[in-house]
Amino acid sequence: MRVYIFLCLMCWARSENKAPCLEFSQLSLKDSFRDLFNPKMGISLMLYTRNNPTCAESLFEKNDSLNVNFNTSKKAVWLIHGYRPLGSTPSWLQNFVRILLNQDDVNIIVVDWNRGATTFLYIRAVKNTRKVAVSLSRYIQNLLKHGASLDNFHFIGVSLGAHISGFVGKIFHGRVGRITGLDPAGPQFSGKPANGRLDYTDANFVDVIHTDTNGLGIKQPLGHIDFYPNGGKKQPGCPKSIFSGLEFIKCDHQRAVYLFMATLETSCNFISFSCRSYKDYKAGLCVDCADFKEKSCPKLGYQTELWKDILKERIENTTLRMTVFLDTVGTNPFCTYYFVLSIIVLDETMKDGYVTFKLLNQLGIVEEPRLYERHKIFYKLQEFKILGQFLNDVANISSIGLAYFQSSNQQCSTCKYTIRLLKLKSLTYPERPPLCIYNFVLKESKELFLTPSTCKPHEI
Repeated sequence: MRVYIFLCLMCWARSENKAPCLEFSQLSLKDSFRDLFNPKMGISLMLYTRNNPTCAESLFEKNDSLNVNFNTSKKAVWLIHGYRPLGSTPSWLQNFVRILLNQDDVNIIVVDWNRGATTFLYIRAVKNTRKVAVSLSRYIQNLLKHGASLDNFHFIGVSLGAHISGFVGKIFHGRVGRITGLDPAGPQFSGKPANGRLDYTDANFVDVIHTDTNGLGIKQPLGHIDFYPNGGKKQPGCPKSIFSGLEFIKCDHQRAVYLFMATLETSCNFISFSCRSYKDYKAGLCVDCADFKEKSCPKLGYQTELWKDILKERIENTTLRMTVFLDTVGTNPFCTYYFVLSIIVLDETMKDGYVTFKLLNQLGIVEEPRLYERHKIFYKLQEFKILGQFLNDVANISSIGLAYFQSSNQQCSTCKYTIRLLKLKSLTYPERPPLCIYNFVLKESKELFLTPSTCKPHEI
């Protein structure tokens, strides 16, 4: 009995010594109102690791010593929120931390600068971004003294948080490892020179996702690579009417956050296509991933860093940064699936026309794509590529449905065309072997279903 009591007392003593979980600043509209007359500024650094995945602890103890859970040999991901006029905790924050820790064994530092972001005066919050960056630089200097490495730092900044990340990067002369800008704020930053906003020179690698370029986000490219989902303006699934209230204002802007999170919790690859404009992308002018060698087209999200060397080499050789486009659906996890169909014809009679295709899976279910295509002139023995986007993945393809139509009204019901090669490849999952069909005849305006086989080695 005495032993039992002793153990209970020990457990109680330990629990008494354990510090309570650090909470994100709980502010409200009242604090925004008070800020009009008595502005305040302050930041808190909340540390999460796999040792404390749900209970945040202070990054530094009161005596300025480093929290024992911070591992200097592991990557440190800094999450920085944006403007918070209502003072509330970001709705995505806890989920982001959970998903990221499930994906990777890292240190996560949530930068709570709510005291500087909760204000009715947006311009004041903008000015505070510089102050936050200076404060963060002091904490970072302390981390470096403890053996941390700038190259191991990945800043993920939302809206104003993206520019805070950029200002931190400038203080350290672009030597931080990576900055991800999630729809960087546009108002007060659009058109500014590189020293007044996030810029690709602020880190070894900068990737940016734009989802509200005609609203709260910024339109201009800022990073080594800039992703424009659905063109970067209006996002599917977001309210189209102002009567939807606050969601109408923030949905497009926050979609960048939820897209990035989706890349961490789904096996789908958010393949994106390098193109001059969204208009050209929709016209089917940008379907080639060959420029990226064995890595195929870049993927939006956490994996984007795999393309760092290719993108930096491109900038060094051509001074051209990369803008890429993709389309998503309007509900989580937002994923769609891309296939490219390549065609080589033997006839010179296929003039200005267009090809449609669909896929059948092993259950006989037809999957019809959205086609990115312009009317093409099919020159003899030249390869033509057609991009198709599917709502569902088709992993086991039993047959391919193909049809050719003339663009003009003068259709020829008796015309036949010899196809030397048809090749289908998944771009979402480039590791899958492509499928081929060789030497067949296609009748104009007649759909033909063909059974593919694995391509010959020289066609892969």
